[in-house]
Amino acid sequence: MSKQITNKPLSADKREKGAMIKGVAALAFAAGALLALGSTSAEALTLRLATDSGAPGSPTAASMEQWAELIEEGSNGEITVHIFYQNELGSQQEVFDLHVAGDVDLMINWPITSYDRRIGVIYTPYMVFTWEEALEAYRTGGWINSMLDGIYNDVGLKFFGAWPEGFNGVATRGKYALTPEDAGDLKVRVPPMFPQAETLEAMGYQTASIDWSEVFTSIETGVVDGDAANVVYWDYEYFRDTLDYYVRTKQAFVTGMISMNLMSWESLTDEQQQLVLGAAVQVMEDHFINGREIDEHYARLADESGMTYIEPDEEVIRALAATVREKVWPQMEQEVGAEIMDVVRANAAPL
Repeated sequence: MSKQITNKPLSADKREKGAMIKGVAALAFAAGALLALGSTSAEALTLRLATDSGAPGSPTAASMEQWAELIEEGSNGEITVHIFYQNELGSQQEVFDLHVAGDVDLMINWPITSYDRRIGVIYTPYMVFTWEEALEAYRTGGWINSMLDGIYNDVGLKFFGAWPEGFNGVATRGKYALTPEDAGDLKVRVPPMFPQAETLEAMGYQTASIDWSEVFTSIETGVVDGDAANVVYWDYEYFRDTLDYYVRTKQAFVTGMISMNLMSWESLTDEQQQLVLGAAVQVMEDHFINGREIDEHYARLADESGMTYIEPDEEVIRALAATVREKVWPQMEQEVGAEIMDVVRANAAPL
């Protein structure tokens, strides 16, 4: 049986921080791209949907457009959804600030932990091992969904579900590793967030925390031997002419998050809430199918392009998982709290 997380009120510091950011964000919002919405009829409800990662034509964009279409059609045109793609409203942090402030109503994004470190629970390594286990965990009522719903509520957001990309891995040049012993002389890039470095170091690698915008240069100049923590799509799309191997080590199930600002949610009628929620769940469930197909497609493309794609045997994955859980999960407890990690331990896929 899934254990539940008790909601905790925001501290005074967080409320003050949120109020300050809301004021700054609102000014920036009024001065920027959203001025264009001023001409929208006051009688129509307008929702603003944004992402921090996904240009027009990308898989993220397709899901955003699907969500918007479902809402508009379901409301018979009474709700209009304006979409803002990657970089149209600012950086990852800036767009998330706008979302928390209520100036962006809806988001599909890759969450950051600046408002609540407990959000980082999604980066806990080796919680699930299959797409089916991930869907059960993230679907409405699933154990990760229920846990994140409480955490997001404390931040001022309504959590709907996951936008999955798939299991990640390690892409390298020159050689690859399947064991911590083999990984010792490889230095890989990891995203600058906990516990990315800690996880790869437990897997035996040397690490460098590097922002995505600097990864290509870091690989080209030899600062690092490869990229870690991404699904194969990103390493194929950006580094297939530079990196030789992609090993699907599956240390995390990579997913964006589908959410709504809580004030915006509470301003909707019950009927409108059910419409927005139902559309979000459909987007999530559709992408658990589409995302898996996209992921498998890019694995094939990577292999065909000359980047050797390696799917380790189950015993290799389980051995890595045992090592990483032993080393990193206690550190996760210090970061997100014992209550959350108790839920993880009670519900994570068995080794």
